[in-house]
This record gives sequence, structure tokens and C-alpha cells, in this order.
Amino acid sequence: MYKKAGFFKRREVLKDANFLDLTPLPMHGHEMEEGGTVRVLIPRFQGKLSEKILQPRLKSPYIKLSLDELGSAVWQACDGKQNVRTICHKMRQQMGEKIEPAEDRITRFLSNLYNKDLIIFREILKEQ
Repeated sequence: MYKKAGFFKRREVLKDANFLDLTPLPMHGHEMEEGGTVRVLIPRFQGKLSEKILQPRLKSPYIKLSLDELGSAVWQACDGKQNVRTICHKMRQQMGEKIEPAEDRITRFLSNLYNKDLIIFREILKEQ
């Protein structure tokens, strides 16, 4: 969906940023599972040649990553309009005591998604 930024560019932009003020955007699509959780669809191949040669031998063109209840709610809230602080407040209202400490858990989860190139922050896109 979005162009990946290089390691040094991402690091430069986020060096002085407050994580709660960043606006996350998903880089991949998703599908809903039966229980209401989200399954993220990560493309198996990036290059056209490998996709053309190897894809016909495989069942699915995607690697499917299933998220738990909290992860699913946060993934759905990452719409590019809400910053992390707003998402934390929304999750606290939606899940109550089950999510506490909300800021720590959600920022750690989004940091992991960002490090695995599953999300990007709008502020990085503005700098490109």
C-alpha cells in the first residue's frame, strides 16, 4: 500500500518524535476471522519474477498473521486519522481494566508492528 522508507530515514524522523503523537497506518490488508479477530495478509513475494515463478506452486499468495483480541482492536483503529494517544484512550474505554497499562502495551505492540514493516507512521510519509 505505502512505499517503505529506509532504515536511516525512519530513524531520523522518529528520533525526536513523541510516540503517542504519531499516526499509524497499516501497510497490508486484512480479513476478519470467525471470532471477530483480524488476520493480517502479508504478501509472500515482493518481486515480479519470484511471484511469477514460485507463486503458482503455493496455495496462497499471502502469509496470514492472526492477531488476538487486543491486537485486532488496535489494528482496526489504525486508520491514519487517529494518533496513538487517541487509540489508547479508545481502547481503554472499549476494554476497561483488561488493557491496563494501555499506553505501555499499545506502544509496545505498535513498535513491534513497525519494526516488522506491518505499519508505517503518517509522519514518515510526510517527510518523503
